Amino acid sequence: MNIIAWIILGLIAGAIAKAIYPGRQGGGILGTMILGIIGALIGGTIVTLIDTGTIQLTASTLSISGIIVAIIGAIVAIFLWNLITGSSRSY
Repeated sequence: MNIIAWIILGLIAGAIAKAIYPGRQGGGILGTMILGIIGALIGGTIVTLIDTGTIQLTASTLSISGIIVAIIGAIVAIFLWNLITGSSRSY
């Protein structure tokens, strides 16, 4: 059941992050899901760092606050991906 929650969280967070972030991102539904799951990991780690002051690889949960954290993490992931690949498409 946990994997289904991760897939749902990934789809929701990835789709909202792609809608918020300026420019055009490709990837389709699978790319959106992976982006959201990576965003949940990044966001959960950032929140844990802020709360406890330690870096731990944690993920967001399937809740309203977890979705918000995952969206912020997915936006950070899109930004980092654009920095790494050097692509800043704004169509």
